[in-house]
Amino acid sequence: MAAAARLFRGAARAPPALAFARALSSAPPGPAGRGARGAALAAAGALGGLGLALGLWRRHAALAAAREDEEEKELRQRFMAPPVSGLRELRRRRRELRSRMELLIMETQAEVCRALAALDPGASFAVDSWERKEGGGGISCVLQDGEVFEKAGVNVSVVSGLLSEEAARQMRSRGKSLKAKDGKLPFCAMGVSSVIHPKNPHVPTMHFNYRYFEIEEADGTKQWWFGGGTDLTPTYLNEEDAVHFHKTLKEACDKHDPKLYPKYKKWCDDYFYIKHRGERRGIGGIFFDDMDSPSKEEVFQFVKSCAKAVVPCYIPIVKKHCHDSFTPEEKLWQQLRRGRYVEFNLVYDRGTKFGLLTPGSRIESILMSLPLTARWEYMHNPPESSREAEILEVLRNPKDWVH
Repeated sequence: MAAAARLFRGAARAPPALAFARALSSAPPGPAGRGARGAALAAAGALGGLGLALGLWRRHAALAAAREDEEEKELRQRFMAPPVSGLRELRRRRRELRSRMELLIMETQAEVCRALAALDPGASFAVDSWERKEGGGGISCVLQDGEVFEKAGVNVSVVSGLLSEEAARQMRSRGKSLKAKDGKLPFCAMGVSSVIHPKNPHVPTMHFNYRYFEIEEADGTKQWWFGGGTDLTPTYLNEEDAVHFHKTLKEACDKHDPKLYPKYKKWCDDYFYIKHRGERRGIGGIFFDDMDSPSKEEVFQFVKSCAKAVVPCYIPIVKKHCHDSFTPEEKLWQQLRRGRYVEFNLVYDRGTKFGLLTPGSRIESILMSLPLTARWEYMHNPPESSREAEILEVLRNPKDWVH
C-alpha cells in the first residue's frame, strides 16, 4: 500500500487519466504489485471523480458567467447608460422595490429618448453620467437644436445621503413629521424627469416626472412615498390633442381606480398655477405627491402604468404637427408662452426648489427644464377672439377634457 501511495503521489499532479496510467505502469510485479495496482485503481477512481466534479463546476461557472455577460449586454441595450446602482447590484437586490423602481425609471428614460430620436433622426442625445460625492448620481440625456425638438431632456437621478435642513423644512411645511437624530435625516430619492420643447409652435411642450422618496427617522422607522405626473403645455389650443392626451392618462389611472384621474387632474390644474399671472402653465394632465397608500406594491404598479403612458399620450401629437407650417407671429407667441414656463419653474416648482436645496445637486440637470429660447415683452396682450386669447381662456379656466 505504501508503494502504491509513493507511485501515485508523483502521478497525482497529472490529469486523472494520465495519473492512472502512470500508476499502473510503475507498479512492481507480484503480490506487492497487485496491492499497488489495487490502491492505484481506487485512488485513480477517487481522483477521477474529483476531476469530473471540478470539470462540471468549471463548466457551470463558465455558463453562469456567460449568462451574466449576456444579461449585462441586454440591460445595456435596454438603457441609455449603465444604471447608477450598477447592474450586478440591481440583480442582487432585484426583489427590493428600490431596485425595481430604479429599473423602471431607467427603462422609461430609454423608451422616451428612443421615441423622440425616431422623430428627429438628424439629432442625437448627449448622454452624460454623473456622480454625486454625497451619494449616488444620475444620467442626463439631452437633445438640442434638432429639426423637431429645440431642446429635449430626459434625466434619471438616484441619490442618497443626509437631507439638508432647508429640504426638511420644505417637507415639514406640507405636513411631513420628520424626526431627525442629531439634526440628521438619512434619505434616498430616485426619479425620472423630462421636459420637451419642440421647435414648431403647433407642437406642445410636455413634462413628466415619476419619483420615489425614502427617509429613515431617528428610531429607524422609514417613511416612503411616491410622486409624479404628466402634463401638456400647448402654445395653441387643439381640442382633439387635448382629449387624446387626457384620455390616455385617464386609461392608465382607471386600471387601478376610477377615482384617481379626476383627483389627480384637479391636483395638476391647481399645482401648475402661476399665481402672479392668474393662469395655469398649461392644460394639465395628472399630478400627485406624498402617495403612500394603499400599499407600496400597489402604488408602484400605479406609477408604472403612468410612466408607460408617456409615449402613447404624447408621441402621436408630435407626429401629427411637427411638419405644420407656422408664421413668425406664431413663433413669437411660442416664445412668450415659454417665458411663462420659466416663471413657474423658477418661482413655484417644488422639484426645482428641492434640487437647488440639496447639497451636491447637479445644477445643469435641475435647470435642464428651461427652454433654449424664451421671450418677455412689456404689457403684451393678445387681441380678443384671437387663437392666442383662446388658449389664455383655457389656462385661466381649466376644462374637463374627457366627459
